[in-house]
Amino acid sequence: MKRSSQNVLHHKPLLSRLPSLVLYLVAGFVFAILVLPILIVIPISFSSAEFLKFPPPGFSLQWYEKYLTNASWIDPTIRSFQIASITCITATILGTILAFVLVRGKIPGKNIIYSFALSPMIIPPIITAIAIYFFYSKLQLVGTISGLVIAHTVLALPFVLVLVSTTLKGFDVTLERASLSLGANPLKTFLFVVLPIIRPGVISGALFAFITSFDELICAIFIAGVKATTLPKKMWDGLLMEINPTIAAVSSLLIGISLALMIMVALLEKRAEASR
Repeated sequence: MKRSSQNVLHHKPLLSRLPSLVLYLVAGFVFAILVLPILIVIPISFSSAEFLKFPPPGFSLQWYEKYLTNASWIDPTIRSFQIASITCITATILGTILAFVLVRGKIPGKNIIYSFALSPMIIPPIITAIAIYFFYSKLQLVGTISGLVIAHTVLALPFVLVLVSTTLKGFDVTLERASLSLGANPLKTFLFVVLPIIRPGVISGALFAFITSFDELICAIFIAGVKATTLPKKMWDGLLMEINPTIAAVSSLLIGISLALMIMVALLEKRAEASR
């Protein structure tokens, strides 16, 4: 009896950990399915072959050199950074203001306004792109950087709204009231009390806005034209016209940039959770 009871006690911790082990296995399997196809692009970018081929027959840096020395690739890259930077600023400002209005304001129909603001995340991108194209064609904004900035701001604003709203809902309002009661005006209270606490959420929203704009393709296909070609649009044209590992080299650089920004977002969210 003692031996059987000891065996049961010995196996009990293993049984209690079984759900966690199954969860880790499933998560690892899903992670492998999602990530491995992306990682295949990286060795292809160092291929010595003239076309996309895996596994690569040899090692070469020629495609990175071709990308960095070719104006037809560098110009769209600079343009994408410009558009993404402006979009990041405009979406962050508008999304933060809208988040304050919806979280703090006492206005009727807040849920309807919030749902409408999040609609670009729900509506299929192709529908949004078609609607923007017909709207821009009347305003002569097709093929302009300002048109792309406006379109990308609409697509990126929901991410800022969600992140800043979540941070504001966890904000201790008594700190703001104490600042106002001690004589600070609303502007000083926002700059020196509210903003430092919600800063991680605002910066996370700004980074998501930058990533959304920098990686956006479908709207760019419809409204970029020839003069405002972005890097994703250039990559799309390259897949249609010429299939060589230059596209893989550009994709590898984009993976690195996106990964670095996502790590920053994760660290900021962790910091925001700690501050809350």
